Amino acid sequence: MNLILLGPPGAGKGTQSQRLADARGLVQLSTGEMLRAAVKAGTEIGLKAKAVMESGGLVSDDIVIGIIADRIKKPDCADGFILDGFPRTLAQAVGLDKLLKDSGTSMDAVIEMKVDDSAMIERIVGRFSCSNCGAGYHDTFQQPKTEGVCDKCGKSDFTRRADDNEETVKSRLMAYYRETAPLIGYYFAKDKLRAVDGMAPIDGVSRQIGAVLDEIQKA
Repeated sequence: MNLILLGPPGAGKGTQSQRLADARGLVQLSTGEMLRAAVKAGTEIGLKAKAVMESGGLVSDDIVIGIIADRIKKPDCADGFILDGFPRTLAQAVGLDKLLKDSGTSMDAVIEMKVDDSAMIERIVGRFSCSNCGAGYHDTFQQPKTEGVCDKCGKSDFTRRADDNEETVKSRLMAYYRETAPLIGYYFAKDKLRAVDGMAPIDGVSRQIGAVLDEIQKA
């Protein structure tokens, strides 16, 4: 099963992607991680991306889609994948559709995580992560079980993103509504869109997504 999780910054897409990957054997594909891996591996498309980045430019949609095309051909994606952070624009969505069609596959569902903007700002400003393994936490909603110790790897070194402040978050939300929110209508028209309450507790969101996927598989 191939999925896209759609929602503004801080909606919990990364957390839910990790849970889906663990529970259903899907591969979580982050465009940032794929880009870095392609550059490190020195693939043809990775070398193109490296040249652009070293010149200070932005990596084009064609290069990102090329990196996704290479990645989904790998055996671990045979049972399905979750795209994390892509597509962000209508142009990227159209390019992704063409890639999937050319690859003989398709997107099974696009799950929109509906959120409240004010609560979203609180979520983002309070989040932090383990510097060693990347496990995510929050000042209010998800503290480590033992204070100062990562639940996943046991390390005690945590970090916060420099751009996780209220002013920057509001700017990112504006960018989301301007560039990415139109994808809601795009995928609705294709009968791919399903919505869940992204403000529910993490386990509750997971159950909602699981119910959606179970329904799709039965259809």
